[in-house]
Amino acid sequence: MIELENVAYSYGGGELLSDISLKLQAGSFHFLTGPSGAGKTTLLKLCYGALLPTAGHVRLFDRDVRTLERDDVAMTRRRVGVVHQDCQFLDHLPVSENIALPLMVAGRDTQTEAANLRELTSWVGLTERADALPPELSGGERQRAALARAVIMSPDVILADEPTGNVDWEMSQRLLKLLLELNRMGKTIMIATHDLALVRAAKSQVQARVLRISNRRLQLAGADL
Repeated sequence: MIELENVAYSYGGGELLSDISLKLQAGSFHFLTGPSGAGKTTLLKLCYGALLPTAGHVRLFDRDVRTLERDDVAMTRRRVGVVHQDCQFLDHLPVSENIALPLMVAGRDTQTEAANLRELTSWVGLTERADALPPELSGGERQRAALARAVIMSPDVILADEPTGNVDWEMSQRLLKLLLELNRMGKTIMIATHDLALVRAAKSQVQARVLRISNRRLQLAGADL
């Protein structure tokens, strides 16, 4: 589904990532670990075409990102849901409309999709907060809204960048449960995190592959995690 082959990425004259090879197969579950500044966010951006590699090849659904026209990139990205580390919302719109924004951008009729939106809002536990404005949400509610927005187009792949970084352990477990449910539905999941306790909790419930960025390269993490 997503394949990186001998990928490198440089910025500002320095190489952030070097010789990265990775395949995200359909239905797989990956964790991406490494210290702050190691390049986890950069690698995720390469995985959905927000950045182009300075060397090597990135293929999204069997197509090299360098060959994609602008419309092709837009269509391809609809198949990848992204939960950003600093989830941004339009503060003047209620939660339900923020979740529905990808539908509007794609030109879908939000009235037709209303039932799906209600179901999704309920699934993330935000039915009672659907009319609240983003500044009124707690950190955990914002993360759940961000996850709902990422999956509303029913993507094949979900990439989550530190989704539990600003929430307590109980909320981390709730978010993890939602991501595990998506994986059981056949979605491919990759979570960038520095929270090794979260990784351990997940590994007791799913066959997860744990990757670590170290010295600009990608390594398979050991069984000690």
